[in-house]
Amino acid sequence: SLRIFIWIYVMVLPVKFCGLTNSKDIEVAVRLGVSAIGFVFYPPSPRYITPQIAQTLVKEIPAFITIVALVVNMELNELKILSQTVAFDVIQFHGNESANDCQRLANAINKRWIKAIQINSDLTSDEILTKIDELKKYGASGVILDAYHPNKLGGTGTVFDWSKIPKHSPLPIYLAGGLTPDNISDVVQNTDLTKKISGVDVSGGIESQKGVKDEYKMDLFIKNLTTGGL
Repeated sequence: SLRIFIWIYVMVLPVKFCGLTNSKDIEVAVRLGVSAIGFVFYPPSPRYITPQIAQTLVKEIPAFITIVALVVNMELNELKILSQTVAFDVIQFHGNESANDCQRLANAINKRWIKAIQINSDLTSDEILTKIDELKKYGASGVILDAYHPNKLGGTGTVFDWSKIPKHSPLPIYLAGGLTPDNISDVVQNTDLTKKISGVDVSGGIESQKGVKDEYKMDLFIKNLTTGGL
């Protein structure tokens, strides 16, 4: 009898869960095997936590999970205090910081850094690549491409046009912006897209309400990422 074997291979992309605020969500993220956990140190955000709370939560995170500190236009003195309080690994600049600003601030506390670029409808693929080239020149370890919103600096819940993501980026690209347990399947099934990105970053898409993560959605996000929704 003729036997037909179909092998389905889905590349498992590294995942960052961002905006975690409590021990329960940390426990779930760790169990699900995320690559990175992000803490938001931007008071206007519904996901903001104090450095003192983060200091405690960090102790619950195993060594091989990267801890990311998301900051927005933070002054050097405040960043120094943050780095002395919280044992994080990477700074994520998510404001209007220039590449030069990012380098100066990160060097002052001896940390690796990444920068978010908000992708609006006017930006072309070449313009995005120019921005990434500059970040590379100033020492970034990666770039997060996020959806643009006129009044928000992240956690927008909206998706940008993925076809704008440039090929041959000199830095690892991490995809953010409106990712959910439903559309993460579209990401992993899109081979052109997965060739261009090095990981995904999700926050609002795994919440039951702003600032409150949902265990079922967190679990389903990872399940659909690893199976392609099959």
